[in-house]
Amino acid sequence: MYADLKMLLDGEWSEGTGDRRVAVLNPANEQSLGDLPLAERDDLDRALAAMRAAQPKWAATAPGARARILRAAAEIMRARAGEIAHQMTLEEGKILAEAKAETIAGIEILNWYAEEGRRAYGRIVQGANPNVRQMVLKQPVGPVAAFTPWNFPVVTPARKIGGALAAGCTLLIKPSEETPAGALAIARALQEAGLPRGVLNVVFGVPAEISEYVIASDTIRKISFTGSIPVGKHLARLAADGMKRATMELGGHGPVIVFDDVDAEKAAALSVAGKYRNAGQVCISPTRFFVHDGIYRRFLETFTERAAALKVGDGLDEASQMGPLANDRRMEAIDALVRDAVERGAELKTGGARIGNRGYFYAPTVLAEVPEDARIMNEEPFGPVAPIVRFKEFDEVVERANRLPFGLAGYAFTNSVETATRIGNALETGLVGINHFTISTPETPFGGMKESGYGSEGGLEGLDAYLATRFVTQAPAP
Repeated sequence: MYADLKMLLDGEWSEGTGDRRVAVLNPANEQSLGDLPLAERDDLDRALAAMRAAQPKWAATAPGARARILRAAAEIMRARAGEIAHQMTLEEGKILAEAKAETIAGIEILNWYAEEGRRAYGRIVQGANPNVRQMVLKQPVGPVAAFTPWNFPVVTPARKIGGALAAGCTLLIKPSEETPAGALAIARALQEAGLPRGVLNVVFGVPAEISEYVIASDTIRKISFTGSIPVGKHLARLAADGMKRATMELGGHGPVIVFDDVDAEKAAALSVAGKYRNAGQVCISPTRFFVHDGIYRRFLETFTERAAALKVGDGLDEASQMGPLANDRRMEAIDALVRDAVERGAELKTGGARIGNRGYFYAPTVLAEVPEDARIMNEEPFGPVAPIVRFKEFDEVVERANRLPFGLAGYAFTNSVETATRIGNALETGLVGINHFTISTPETPFGGMKESGYGSEGGLEGLDAYLATRFVTQAPAP
């Protein structure tokens, strides 16, 4: 039940012109799911040429016609949702319930952009001279190159594909080579829904080779990247060489501030669910827990008890509540962060070790009394580790929450409207959740501040990212 691993080039499924392949592994058992073809420059040239040729006609296609294709593709995916979710769990590891929820979210993103693409309005601006017409026009920016990571194989490609296609842009997307099935499922659904050839191209390859070659092409007018801050900065420099527009959704280190006017046990229960979703491999994951001294002990005890009780196992096992990490790199990184924190004086309350010797399973981990200079308080963990520390005063915790260069997501728990307003204003993050962790929906903007990137995906802002604004003024003939 795994995907047919091919690339989509100019409307045709292809294994490429070269013989390079990479194995896609199941992180639950480290076995190969299949071999993925990697693109050579001839394959990239074919994709770029296809985009260039398809762009004028796709841009001229009525928004309603583009919407019908997106909606039809969404319904094709809905009929295959169980299969798509199964493939996601096989290649990425997250439990099947989370994979199903992500698949439905990806479908709703396509539906959202189908409708929002019909509302890419310009406007008439009344000027001083009534005989002169002033028009603001919204037009497709042109061919786009998109790059997506491994942790959300359906939702992240759906955001970029949906936004670009709804706006009238052609697209070349390079999903992660570790989790290719989700983007391929979207591409197949769009092809079956009647998407013209060349509008969407899906390639895989050595990331640096692909990005450096594609972004330098005169064909590309915009790039969209989701991934790490160092890679994002590198791609932003490449885009700057051609003055190409860019959307950068980069990493974070989400603070969670728990004030003493809430039920500590209920806040801890919600926090455990948010923290260990996808084994903590989420860019907006809650990662630094600041708990008021008055409820710190109760919160810590409940959090630890619930984290220790989570059943970790193969995501296809319905009893599993958390799956494996996606790759061996995360195992090594998480273990190093935990060891560093303990060496610096943190208390290991539960977890802190690999589970078994097959698959990338790591125990849900809780660290208490973690010093500020520990690596985990300064580096995005991207794994199932929760450092929990105390605070006493509002201004103190705001300073600690904002001290890092990251600014993607932040959270707070409080029963006070005044405190909720103050902390919502004070957190230097692009996304803020008060009393819950649901901060990503199709109809709302998703993006960060500071080194967590710029630009937004989702909502009307996500569509506007793929539109160029032009001003046309027209006077009577002389």
